[in-house]
Amino acid sequence: MKPDEMILWDKIKAFKLDDPSASFTFSDRLARENNWRLQYALRVVQEYKKFMFLICVAGHPLTPSDQVDQVWHLHLIYTQSYWRDFCQNTLGKFIQHGPTKGGSAEKAKYGNWYEKTKELYQIKFNQLPPSDIWPSSQIRFGELRFARINLHRNWVIAKPKIFKKWKF
Repeated sequence: MKPDEMILWDKIKAFKLDDPSASFTFSDRLARENNWRLQYALRVVQEYKKFMFLICVAGHPLTPSDQVDQVWHLHLIYTQSYWRDFCQNTLGKFIQHGPTKGGSAEKAKYGNWYEKTKELYQIKFNQLPPSDIWPSSQIRFGELRFARINLHRNWVIAKPKIFKKWKF
């Protein structure tokens, strides 16, 4: 990393998403809403910080993994933390979140951006992105049927492998 990038990265690493006075922190909520263990959620938060650093230094569009995108979505609803504390005071710029418009052209565009994100990650952090947070493009863009459900009222049972290739 260049010296100015190191300064930015140090500021991003130091940024705290969790309010220590909260009995239910950002990371707790992230873990609960995604059915993740807290340790995994904390790892994904670190990857979110890396992604936001990459966005700041890339000079071209990037795409996060789905896990990193979940942190971004949650951070966006903590509006003061996201817009003032993080974007304005930490990054020094406002980072907009732009969802896909759908269709095959958009899928190809975001797939390309995702690959560029992982390539830049390797360059800037001198390591491969962790595959349990940054899966292959086939997985990232192949498993897109999500639904928000209430786990107190509903069971979620994995489909047997024989049905995974079928679309319902």
